[in-house]
Amino acid sequence: MGKRVRRTSTICSCSSPRAHILAPHSVFSWYEADLWTEIMKYLDGKSLVMLGATCRWFHRITMEESVWKFVCLRDLQVPESQHVAYKWNQLYRSAFDGSHSYQFRQPEKHIDWMRIGAFFFDSPVALLTEKLGVPAKIPQRETAEIMIQTTGSCVLRNIKTGIWLADLQLVRCPVCNLSTCEGTMQTLDARHIELFLSEGYKNGSWEYESVETHEIKKHTDMATGAIFDIKHLNDASTYEVWDAKAWMGKPNDWQPKARIAHHAVAVNTNLQQNEGLLIKYEAMRAGGLEADVVGIRISQQLI
Repeated sequence: MGKRVRRTSTICSCSSPRAHILAPHSVFSWYEADLWTEIMKYLDGKSLVMLGATCRWFHRITMEESVWKFVCLRDLQVPESQHVAYKWNQLYRSAFDGSHSYQFRQPEKHIDWMRIGAFFFDSPVALLTEKLGVPAKIPQRETAEIMIQTTGSCVLRNIKTGIWLADLQLVRCPVCNLSTCEGTMQTLDARHIELFLSEGYKNGSWEYESVETHEIKKHTDMATGAIFDIKHLNDASTYEVWDAKAWMGKPNDWQPKARIAHHAVAVNTNLQQNEGLLIKYEAMRAGGLEADVVGIRISQQLI
């Protein structure tokens, strides 16, 4: 009898037993009974990129559009967007790379900021207000100037629907037109999620333009700014924003506060002794006067 030859195992690269299912043109599904697709539900964007760098198989999975759509909507906690003009991994990076509008424009004016969160414009009409209290009615034909002077609110139309990001910015007052002001101002800064990826914004051709300015010429206890999707003013989640006493700080709390819901966002800062506020409403459009509004700012500074 010949000698029995003992075979030794060799180390070789492995391939997923499900690789044939994830063909180049397949549609990724979170409901595939696969351990890794289940794991990816719990990964953030950075972890997904690191996983995709390990091998071609993981790279192909992690580059699926539906993977990034799921992660983006999950982390932003917003309803599903029906249509986007950019890839979801680009939108995720734009939303979570730590960038903000003053980083691209007027960085020398910027002091500090915080991300409030994301909300969703389901309709193209917004209510901008410096007061929190459900209005008895929404004016239809009044100009922005009349609305601001009588109600402290105005209606802004042609809003680009979809996901919006909201930040609270602290900016040096020279951004305004008051040469005597040496203080700071707070700005509720909201933008469509696609704004930073748009060529018109990157090349500087889209600029913020004044909607209206309102001056309060007496002491005021707080600086408040809010943006609402008019279609959802009476939603239960929106009421949490209207209910200011539930989230605003106590009178001696000087830290800014913010509240966000599916279709609304608001900020508030309690103020010490002052002689009034200058409130500015601004909008950025994606082109001409009738183009979609892609950015909104409500700024307040002490007089």
